Amino acid sequence: MQPHYDLIFVGAGLANGLIALRLQQTHPELSLLLIESEQQAGGNHTWSFHADDLTPEQHRWIAPLIAHSWTHYHVRFPQRTRRLNSGYFCATSQHFARVLYERFRDNLLTHTQVTAITPVSVQLEDGRMITADAVIDGRGYQPDDALLVGFQAFVGQEWQLKQPHGLTAPIIMDATVDQQQGYRFVYTLPLSATRLLIEDTHYIDNATLKAPQARQHISAYAAQQGWQLDRLMREEQGALPITLTGDHQAFWQQRPLACSGLRAGLFHPTTGYSLPLAVALADRIAASSRFSASSLQDLIRHFAHEAWQKQRFFRMLNRMLFLAGPADQRWKVMQRFYGLPDGLIARFYAGKLTLPDMARILSGKPPVPVVAALQAILTTPSRLRAIR
Repeated sequence: MQPHYDLIFVGAGLANGLIALRLQQTHPELSLLLIESEQQAGGNHTWSFHADDLTPEQHRWIAPLIAHSWTHYHVRFPQRTRRLNSGYFCATSQHFARVLYERFRDNLLTHTQVTAITPVSVQLEDGRMITADAVIDGRGYQPDDALLVGFQAFVGQEWQLKQPHGLTAPIIMDATVDQQQGYRFVYTLPLSATRLLIEDTHYIDNATLKAPQARQHISAYAAQQGWQLDRLMREEQGALPITLTGDHQAFWQQRPLACSGLRAGLFHPTTGYSLPLAVALADRIAASSRFSASSLQDLIRHFAHEAWQKQRFFRMLNRMLFLAGPADQRWKVMQRFYGLPDGLIARFYAGKLTLPDMARILSGKPPVPVVAALQAILTTPSRLRAIR
């Protein structure tokens, strides 16, 4: 006879893993089961965030998951280079998987396929049916006609170098590279004195980045920087959704059970960063005392609706980035943005812009044609469908 759980998490990725870890801290009496289809939890990802994205308490409870941290970071554009004195952090899927295994062990099933899922049960490929008071689906981004999106597509390679690279902090955007018909930049994290994660990143209309071409870009960029590549440690690739507009009510009508992370549309609409909202959702669930399927679905839906409302201004900016002006001139929007005050930039990444911040972002001479910018701002979902 199969045991009954308080909560089953389908997908042991970032969002579900964070919820499970937080509940283990705050509600140790709950019986939890995590089910992952891949060989290990967490997939193959690097999740980054800025210091101001989390509260001090949130920094404390996720501290065991942080693999690397820096006191500042850099950006590079054709007419602007800047150091920003804000903390920057990353969690890696390898370290994340180790923490989940240590905390859950027998309650973490990997390489396990789920063939059917309901709000209170899952059926496994081997025929077993496992029940719970509630199931949370965290199996990643799922395309949905209710959301109109662009993509931040990337290929990242972690390299061991022959000689030290000399970097003391990340370069989160180097847009001095050839733009390749869209907004393109190289993202670099120094993981040790001789180890780098180098990502070729493109803001493009469709998730069509070709991995062989991206690998060539990484090799060429490393050579340009004087870095001697020695041994490829690992490679990751993905396409993060960048929300332009959508029908949030219709989006949730198509989700019959509780879900989390990208599947719930919980990510920064402009950067695609998902860790801060995943942490916030984990805190919201941990503060609850009701863990039935209906109560969790209502809680997550309400949380997602709050986030959607707060992100309206960001979606407007995204439409300006993707729709106003030639694709290979999108870098001008970001170059202008990085000329703004440090505090505003930090609040932008944290999704906590004030009304004066919004006015400051839109003031002055726009880096795209005025008429095109206004058309992008005023674009409705129906018009955008016609455009795309």
